Amino acid sequence: MDKQELGAFLRSRRERVSPEDVGLPAGTRRRTAGLRREEVAVLAHISTEYYVRLEQGRAPRPSSDVLAGIAGALRLSVDESDHLHLLAGTAPNRRRLHERQVRPSILALLERIPLTAGFVMSAAFDVLAWNPLAAMLMEDFGASAPEDRNLARRAFLPEYSFDGPPYGISDAAQFREQTVVELRTALARYPEDPAIAALVAELRDRSPLFSRLWQRHGDVQSVPTLTKTFDHPVVGPITVDCDTLYLADRDQRLVLYTAPHGSRAAESLAFLAAVGNDLTQQDGDAEQRRLAG
Repeated sequence: MDKQELGAFLRSRRERVSPEDVGLPAGTRRRTAGLRREEVAVLAHISTEYYVRLEQGRAPRPSSDVLAGIAGALRLSVDESDHLHLLAGTAPNRRRLHERQVRPSILALLERIPLTAGFVMSAAFDVLAWNPLAAMLMEDFGASAPEDRNLARRAFLPEYSFDGPPYGISDAAQFREQTVVELRTALARYPEDPAIAALVAELRDRSPLFSRLWQRHGDVQSVPTLTKTFDHPVVGPITVDCDTLYLADRDQRLVLYTAPHGSRAAESLAFLAAVGNDLTQQDGDAEQRRLAG
């Protein structure tokens, strides 16, 4: 149970709900926005003292029934309610460490989609596997150390920014906000995972923007990105469809970038794929010569 994060989350959501949202009179003597603590307690059918202690990080772990009552009082969405349970330590199937091994069937799938840029990302935003077109569209991940293949670091740390958004993406601000949302959920899901804790600590310490977004306690709902534009250094802007498939058994995401048949973006992807194949063939020929010599 992360008592401090739980308290901060409850405060942020209580301040977001107006009295009118829950059928209470607004009154004229409210000094701050949102509901009062005692109003949340009444709506959740718990004592005011216990709710106050929850927000202050001093209460023992609440039961699932208490959390359900609070979620209803604060008008939480399904994703927000799940996040609340995670923070309280009552969510099912908690794991100590996040999974980094990619299923062989997913690795094979990446190789079978030559005109689709695809990669697999861990719960900590590490790029674990990718196909050649993803390397051409984004970067040659194989040339980087594993810790440098982290998209959260790419989004927030200055040594990776190259004076612009990562890979020239058009939705950089949205991606950064979503990164914070998902890292907060990952930290709640894996409270004993040193890699995730260290990553969050590093980003909070080194990135003022990440620290501000983290303190803001933004929405914990997943917002799908349907299209994304890359500003590629060779072929220029490429607008692609973006599909993210959740691999539930390993808490990983398979991200796929495609383009409609016959579009300029499809032609650009085909060009990059051809260049990537040529480079791969050249590398293979060089390796054969090395072994023969």
